[in-house]
Amino acid sequence: MKVIEKIIELGDGRSITIETGKLAKQADGSVVVKMGKTMLLATVVSAKDAKPDVDFMPLSVDYKEKFSALGRFPGGFMKREGRPSDYEILVSRLVDRALRPLFPEDYHADTFVSINLISADADTMPDALAGLAASAALAVSDIPFLEPISEVRVARVDGEYKINPTRTELEAADLDMIVAATMENIMMVEGEMDEVSEAEMLEAIKIAHEAIKVQCQAQIELTEEVGKTEKREYCHENNDEELRQLIIDKTYDKVLEVARRKNANKHQRAEDFAAVKEEFVAEYSEGKEEEEINMTLIGRYYHDVEKEAVRNMVLEDRLRLDGRQTDEIRPIWSEIDYLPGAHGSAVFTRGETQSLTSVTLGTKLDEKIVDDVLYQGKEKFVLHYNFPPFSTGDARPTRGISRREVGHGNLAFRALKGMIPADSPYAIRVVSDILESNGSSSMATVCAGTLALMDAGIQIKKPVTGIAMGLISTAGAEKYAVLSDILGDEDHLGDMDFKVTGTRDGITATQMDIKVDGLPYEVLAQALEQARQGRLHILDKIGETIEEPREDLKPHAPRIVSIDIPKDMIGAVIGPGGKIIQEIQEVTGAVIVIEEVDGKGVVDISADNKESIDAALARIKGIVAVPEVGEIYKGKVKSIVTFGAFVEVLPGKDGLLHISEIEHRRLQTVDEVLKEGQEIEVKLIDIDAKSGKLKLSRKVLLPKPERKKKEENK
Repeated sequence: MKVIEKIIELGDGRSITIETGKLAKQADGSVVVKMGKTMLLATVVSAKDAKPDVDFMPLSVDYKEKFSALGRFPGGFMKREGRPSDYEILVSRLVDRALRPLFPEDYHADTFVSINLISADADTMPDALAGLAASAALAVSDIPFLEPISEVRVARVDGEYKINPTRTELEAADLDMIVAATMENIMMVEGEMDEVSEAEMLEAIKIAHEAIKVQCQAQIELTEEVGKTEKREYCHENNDEELRQLIIDKTYDKVLEVARRKNANKHQRAEDFAAVKEEFVAEYSEGKEEEEINMTLIGRYYHDVEKEAVRNMVLEDRLRLDGRQTDEIRPIWSEIDYLPGAHGSAVFTRGETQSLTSVTLGTKLDEKIVDDVLYQGKEKFVLHYNFPPFSTGDARPTRGISRREVGHGNLAFRALKGMIPADSPYAIRVVSDILESNGSSSMATVCAGTLALMDAGIQIKKPVTGIAMGLISTAGAEKYAVLSDILGDEDHLGDMDFKVTGTRDGITATQMDIKVDGLPYEVLAQALEQARQGRLHILDKIGETIEEPREDLKPHAPRIVSIDIPKDMIGAVIGPGGKIIQEIQEVTGAVIVIEEVDGKGVVDISADNKESIDAALARIKGIVAVPEVGEIYKGKVKSIVTFGAFVEVLPGKDGLLHISEIEHRRLQTVDEVLKEGQEIEVKLIDIDAKSGKLKLSRKVLLPKPERKKKEENK
């Protein structure tokens, strides 16, 4: 067994080790990446041949966390890892998006990348190591791969940029991004920020890239040491250059003519492009047998013609498919309060992209419970994104939530979460249903989410909007066009998909995928500035619908009042076996949730009407109130004894009203004046220092009887 290691120093005393040759040796490539106690096992296997008629890269990336990595049992009855968590899906997507562009264009073999967290440290973030592990597994294999990549997390903590910070350090960060890159080029960026500037974001990307270069060099050296500089030979495409040229000659001008029609209707434009292809196929097929016609090659070559024609039109004519200028935003309209039964709702439409978004408010009982390997807790704010097939006119069934929906929803969630007030007592669920899609439905979700939150009366700090940018460029970006508010076609045919969200004061989240080599930072800077202008334009547009959050919630929304109580009074409010709190909820109709936070009890009282809240609030205040000598209380007679009566002056607190303190006159029996259940006013006249027993008086609140005047001149 020959084990080879490479050590990457991070420059602050920490290091990353890449090890190969010990585990999973039957895979095409296998490495273990270690940082402290955290260990990732990454393997890659690729089929020797491609399946027939496959003209794309069938890549599958799966990131999986083992509960045993942190010495934990999985939850549930099975006590076994189940379906991927949202976090695992998001990490898988981060790696996939970085790797996919770097396989050769003509490589179409099924390829599976598996990354497993096999040992963990709760303070080390494994998502920052997953890309390095996957790329290193490819580096030690014979699978064709253009060049190694790596991913790092860059965060700004207390004004300083830090590479791969700990989870604890990340809590204080105002910028948190994962950046993927090769030695020369940025490939992918995703993260969230606290309203940072475009210049600050670019600076963070550059710092991350410098760290990535070191990790890429280590992989190059590792490839040489394991002897995998020569990759496997393959032939996944059988091309017909004569047919390719014929399609170019016969269809290019016609495709360009369709592209220049400035047709804003996606489906009509698609039909017009398809008609050009059908016309060619009909002409080409004349006099040929069916087996002589290779529709797979025709489809591939025609797609290339379509892509080239549209790109050239944009670069040469500065003209887009729907006739817009490069920095022009499609028409926008929006509406709030569209769903009368929801606590907040909005419709946001930009061109042919539309989101119907709702907001639901709940209590702490509605908070999302998270039980991942490295994180356990609750989330007060959640955002869910749904992309049904009808939104693009596709006739197919819906089969669960896709990875894409998880990823797009997460981007919108990160864009908005920083604007939710920290002191909001509500659990908030935002749901975006995409009803139409032709270009960045995730950014439509951000805009619709802002509108719906303001419609619900959530006092968000600032409105947030988002925009998707595109890029079409020549090699080395000698000639390029940055496109604002891209269409679906422009995303597919372009070189960059760059989504930016933010307020008027800065960026809150971003997601960027770059598909070309050698993109200068100057082009990124222009894209960011153009995105800022577009974002401000959209903010003006949604401001025409609603400028600021409603002052109050909808009448049917739950109301929540929060009060703090002493920690040692939590048990008194709950009661033995929950008896007291259940009784309060049953009598008042309110929902009460108590938890200990920072050494005190936080009580949330919720109901859909003020009367229920006030009644529950009075009961709880009564329980936690401390009796004070001299105070007057309206109490209830709980029981009568020979020497007096016990009166409940506060919930769960009884005092003795001695028979001598009931009235000024001498009573033979207590029931001459009082009955059980009777409400009376009493004054607390003393608290026994040793026993804490309460002594009450009624007679001090009654007027003294006048003394009989002595008979004069008796």
